[in-house]
Amino acid sequence: MSATEKKRVVVLLSGGMDSCVCAALAARDHEAAAVHVSYGQRTEERERQSFLAICRRLNILDKLMVRNDALRAIGGSALTDEGIDVPDAEEIGKGVPVTYVPFRNAHFLAVAVSWAEVLGAEKIYIGAVEPDSSGYPDCRPAYYQAFNEVVKMGTKEGKIEIVTPLIAMRKAEIVRLGLELGAPLDLTWSCYSREDRACGVCDSCVLRLRAFEAAGSKDQIPYV
Repeated sequence: MSATEKKRVVVLLSGGMDSCVCAALAARDHEAAAVHVSYGQRTEERERQSFLAICRRLNILDKLMVRNDALRAIGGSALTDEGIDVPDAEEIGKGVPVTYVPFRNAHFLAVAVSWAEVLGAEKIYIGAVEPDSSGYPDCRPAYYQAFNEVVKMGTKEGKIEIVTPLIAMRKAEIVRLGLELGAPLDLTWSCYSREDRACGVCDSCVLRLRAFEAAGSKDQIPYV
């Protein structure tokens, strides 16, 4: 299939490892347009840098960068509220951790669906993962099944589908897939708390480091 025959898709690209691999898949198979949502998170600027760098490496030309002020105003998460400390991974117990941003992915998907309607894209890629994750409720397969029904009923033609190609994969499998695809994992950022060097102790950093180790590869980003 030539580049001119590839179908247009939208990919949600946070700048993290999972979204980068998802974007690499989307860019390989389709004409991808990437959307990035800043929401007042602690590592907002660093994630934005990763988004732009990944788009350049993957040759994604159509980009949409938007800001959502609602999530920071609402608070209730260590990622958006400076009064709530980001816990080390070992401090997190059972249940949904304090790093969960309430119903965040719904905000992101709403932007992506709106843009997909304008672009004429019929698929939205999101790098949600259920295994080896922090247990966020908006990363479960059932959530995306339900959200697809909302999109079907709430869009003009009802043809847009949210796809989650990584959702059943372990983190090490995602690293291996990323390496196989040539995804720019060296440009990604996963740390919840720092923008200069990754802390290495938050839940996101620990899951990432374990994944690279299990995949038999070295993580190229700087750590404290």
